[in-house]
Amino acid sequence: MTELLTITAKMPVLFLGHGSPMNAIEENEFVDGFRNMGKEIPKPIAVLCVSAHWETKGTNVTAMKSPKTIHDFGGFPKELHAVQYPAPGSPELAKETRNIIKKTNVTLNESWGLDHGCWSVVKHLYPNADVPVIQLSLDYSRDSQYHYDLARELAKLRHKGILIIGSGNMVHNLRMIAWDRLNETGFGYDWAIEANEKMKQYILGGDYKSLINYKFQGSAFNLAIPTPEHFLPLLYALALKEENDKVTLFNDKAVAGSLTMTSVKIGS
Repeated sequence: MTELLTITAKMPVLFLGHGSPMNAIEENEFVDGFRNMGKEIPKPIAVLCVSAHWETKGTNVTAMKSPKTIHDFGGFPKELHAVQYPAPGSPELAKETRNIIKKTNVTLNESWGLDHGCWSVVKHLYPNADVPVIQLSLDYSRDSQYHYDLARELAKLRHKGILIIGSGNMVHNLRMIAWDRLNETGFGYDWAIEANEKMKQYILGGDYKSLINYKFQGSAFNLAIPTPEHFLPLLYALALKEENDKVTLFNDKAVAGSLTMTSVKIGS
């Protein structure tokens, strides 16, 4: 990937609300949103994905040539477990990512692969699996400000043809899912809608400090973010916004009461 050594037009940044793993094989409006986004933005040289489903002590980046497809879930049909997404990795991009991050020592990881937070959405953007993909882990021992600051160090990759994706959910409380309304798109509890609307106001208004300090935004936020791993990928995306970047929302709906699929595009 000698292309990494060259400067290219600035790539956009995405935060994708990935929702259920079943979005990998189902046809619905959210899948259409992912596909349309893949057609709308320039095709990248490679993808760097920060997924809610890879938490480590310290920061890791996948560095293998051929990452495996990880089926990190249970209780789903065999058709989902049979899905393979054979995108190549990029040891070169992994090393470059390690080198540009100064905030911490980054470990080159040869064992992880692509988890469903990554492949279940990237497969709709690039169905031919012809774009190299690496993952950057979330250090579970660090706070939200640390993650935001670390993400800012990735900015130069946008100018080298790299699409940076944060994959999680802005509102994500599995303990409060309305199982009897799983297929009712648009249904959200009052607190979920309140939190999601406030988050969107902060995103579109550029008030990222309030999102970094999400623990102090009231009871709706506390219910929406009972644990941080699905929220932090949003901060990775927002940290990469540059002054003249346009911010747009898509897939902006609640599902199952306590999840939102709201996704964000930064730049053009």
